[in-house]
Amino acid sequence: MKYRTLPNTEITVSEVGFGLWTTSTGWWGEKTDDDAVAMLHEALDLGITTFDAADTYGDGRSEVQLAKAFAHRRGDVVYATKFGYDWEHHSGERRGQNEIEQDWSAKHVRHALEGSLRRLQTDYIDVWQMHNARMEQVQDGELQALLEQFRVEGKIRTWGIALGPAIGWLWEGIEGARRNIPMVQMIWNMLEQFPGNEMAAAANQYNADTTYFIRVPHSSGMLEGKYTKETVFPPTDHRSHRPRQWLLNGIKKIETLRFLEREDRTLGQAAIQWLLAEPRVMTVLPNIYDREQLHEFAAAPDTPRLTADELARVKELTATNFGVGPEEHRYKGTMQAPPEIEAAVAAHA
Repeated sequence: MKYRTLPNTEITVSEVGFGLWTTSTGWWGEKTDDDAVAMLHEALDLGITTFDAADTYGDGRSEVQLAKAFAHRRGDVVYATKFGYDWEHHSGERRGQNEIEQDWSAKHVRHALEGSLRRLQTDYIDVWQMHNARMEQVQDGELQALLEQFRVEGKIRTWGIALGPAIGWLWEGIEGARRNIPMVQMIWNMLEQFPGNEMAAAANQYNADTTYFIRVPHSSGMLEGKYTKETVFPPTDHRSHRPRQWLLNGIKKIETLRFLEREDRTLGQAAIQWLLAEPRVMTVLPNIYDREQLHEFAAAPDTPRLTADELARVKELTATNFGVGPEEHRYKGTMQAPPEIEAAVAAHA
């Protein structure tokens, strides 16, 4: 394992982290808390120190799992968790991946913080993120001042925004960099480079300290390289809701990337290394739902980095959508620049 330090902090994160979405929500198969704790312990043994949860995952379950695993080893791990959803009043309204009500009021934010600290059995959170924040929250100076107050009080060490739930959120990410928000969690991978490429470019343009936590680095498992035309996902698996063309096109794309596989590096590991080639990426959060994956992904930082030629070839393939041709995408978030941001961007240029 290798480690990176978040700018302007003393927080050192493992290049591969562990997202508790897979252990606490059932979207990747049901796991008991004992199963989850065993995986978390093994992850730490393999050098993974960064664990990403959310208060809404399993209605607090992910944070409770972290406490069960690491309450006695708090100094050895980095807790990243999220807030923003009013799940205590609306969790029964969940339908699949549809969102429930959010509440960004100061009262709810304070309540959410105290609740997470209690469930985590800790007196501080390392990285606290606005969960699926919209432009309004990205631009909310009072909310961000409150988070800074919590940082000064020692209840959080740093903060950021998690963009989602689906891919998109282009201008939220760009605005986050323009405002020098400390960290952004986003979807980014070799098959879904837009708008992640643009967000990272904006951080460089503004010379921001903004860094990135990356989720869905394997494009919902596609970049693990194991799907076939016969692959069928269980009805409870979120991938079963994808159109079949997603599977067929994805398999074609993967064949163009097989050159990244080596005796000492799997395609799944290469997908992580592609992200780690960006210095602003602090940690990559693959979906880990069995021990085989845990060992494969935890070992990724110790495999050969992608060469300049390999990175260039991936870039060439991206230009032709990996030989598949144009595809229609449904992006969420702000994909057209709001006038006030467009003016600010033009002024900066």
